[in-house]
Amino acid sequence: MDSSTPRPALDKSLSTLQLWGIAVGLVISGEYFGWSYGWASAGTMGFLITAAFIALMYATFIFSFTELTTSIPHAGGPFEYSRRAFGPTGGYVAGFATLVEFVFAPPAIALAIGAYLNVQFPALDPKLAAVGAYAVFMALNIAGVQIAATFELVITLVAIFELLVFMGVVAPGFSIANFAKGGWAGQDSFSTAAIPGMFAAIPFAIWFFLAIEGVAMAAEEAKDPKRSIPIAYIAGILTLLVLAAGVMLFAGGAGDWTKLSNINDPLPQAMKLIVGEQSGWLHMLVWLGLFGLIASFHGIILGYSRQIFALARAGMLPSVLCQVHPRLHTPHWAVLAGGVIGIAAIFSDEVFSFGGQTLTANIVTMSVFGAIVMYIVSMASLFKLRRSEPDMVRPFRAPLYPWFPAFALLAAVVCLLTMVYYNPLVAGLFFGLGVLGYVTFRLTSRQPEATRPAQSVA
Repeated sequence: MDSSTPRPALDKSLSTLQLWGIAVGLVISGEYFGWSYGWASAGTMGFLITAAFIALMYATFIFSFTELTTSIPHAGGPFEYSRRAFGPTGGYVAGFATLVEFVFAPPAIALAIGAYLNVQFPALDPKLAAVGAYAVFMALNIAGVQIAATFELVITLVAIFELLVFMGVVAPGFSIANFAKGGWAGQDSFSTAAIPGMFAAIPFAIWFFLAIEGVAMAAEEAKDPKRSIPIAYIAGILTLLVLAAGVMLFAGGAGDWTKLSNINDPLPQAMKLIVGEQSGWLHMLVWLGLFGLIASFHGIILGYSRQIFALARAGMLPSVLCQVHPRLHTPHWAVLAGGVIGIAAIFSDEVFSFGGQTLTANIVTMSVFGAIVMYIVSMASLFKLRRSEPDMVRPFRAPLYPWFPAFALLAAVVCLLTMVYYNPLVAGLFFGLGVLGYVTFRLTSRQPEATRPAQSVA
């Protein structure tokens, strides 16, 4: 292509409602599965405390993160904030962490999609179903951001409706005694012996809210990011807080909650305790429950593709990955690259099945490591930019500064240290890949091809 010819750019077409749909849709699969693994170590009551702490961390983080997103509406999101605050090395750390978060979350969700389908079709291999999900939703993401975002909004609304149906159906059988029985790591009352399990459950509480920050990666494609992103973020986190509390309480109170830990489909199994295996409600939940998983799966593919696109545009990944399709205006090669890694993870039992955890649990933990490191670097970037660029235009300013970002930063550090202690093998893999990537980056980094934001933001 002639250098004087404008290169294809991302479309600026997303509305506030679509951004809210992306914010909730990115996360809503966390209401359907993943969190119940936390019950295995903490019990229902212990995990309730862990989840409350994580919810407070996310609330303060989102209110603070929104300042960065509206000030620097860039497809790279955290990568660009940290690069601006701390230079190329800071950008690398945030970019690597965000990439791990968004590339490793989809295979975990895809495996859950396979598990849900396997309930209806026992002969269907869940892993093959997961690969099929990748093929369908990578194609949908490549088709165009308006198509992808509209689909995300519709499927998110259906997923929310289904969670409300679940709560309504199991409500008649709800018992607080069921929820509290053995709720402190197998004991009926609190003791200090329950505390280690509460810390060990942190990654699964984070799964309730993981990836909401992915809206930042759609900022370049928003019609009015300075107005719509704060609304989408704040409404999104409030929506998710209500849904997370409702799902956890009603599922735990439906019967023997120990049968719901360490499985990929806790909601259908919880409903089965109330309505039986042959109920039409159960079959409806299995089918519509897929909508929640699909909403997050589809939305995170959008997120990882924009992160890969932005890193490639900045010279940190091969330049082919920042190409935008000339007709569809989507980063098609970035979509496909993330999918290849995710599909490889689905079949990586030998790599990720260790430490007594399932394949899904370890993939979830790997994704959470990326998220927590990104949160730390992002909050550090906020403090740095407040000092180094006090005159930057900030359409939204973090409330109760510096207390909100300071709490989010401190809580994220606590989460990281705890996760390293309880997941040393996954931590070693995460940090080992990070160091290897950094060495490669320093040896092979090229001059940024698109530090000219006009080509992508216009």
